[in-house]
Amino acid sequence: MADTTTPADAPQKQEQPSAPFYKLSAKTIGGEDYPFEQLRGKVVLIVNVASKCGFTPQYKALEELYEKHQADGLVVLGFPSNQFMSQEPGSAKEIQDFCRLTYGVTFPVMEKSDVNGDNANPVFKHIKAAKPGLLGLTRVKWNFEKFLVDRRGAVVGRWASTTDPKSIDAAIRQALGK
Repeated sequence: MADTTTPADAPQKQEQPSAPFYKLSAKTIGGEDYPFEQLRGKVVLIVNVASKCGFTPQYKALEELYEKHQADGLVVLGFPSNQFMSQEPGSAKEIQDFCRLTYGVTFPVMEKSDVNGDNANPVFKHIKAAKPGLLGLTRVKWNFEKFLVDRRGAVVGRWASTTDPKSIDAAIRQALGK
């Protein structure tokens, strides 16, 4: 019979503490629960989006990044918000149809929610606190602000709306370990 005891000096496998990011959840644009536990081990790019904004064409580049890196573990999550000059006024169906038909979006889009203020989506409360912007300010300044979460659930990057998604490809590749 084999000895199944572990020697005292053998390295012990320790459980990794659960990152707060993986305790979060959201609702998809279709109303289904989207627990972030399913994102464990993935690299996640979170973007607040809007369909009537000057930055709306960034949907195309976000979809291209998603298609390029999805097999390596990238997930892009779009969070529509109507907080900036009411640039996302549509219903869930209108937003979903716009994303799919206009930009061919296949990455998950969540239900419309606030990204700032008392009613901010808990996902945005978490990522803003984890990665403040310039001068330590946490508020999202405009549509299409981008947050990158690594495979351990740590927020490792934040980019302004003016940043073309293609220009963060190197940061995404680094987070993916490529």
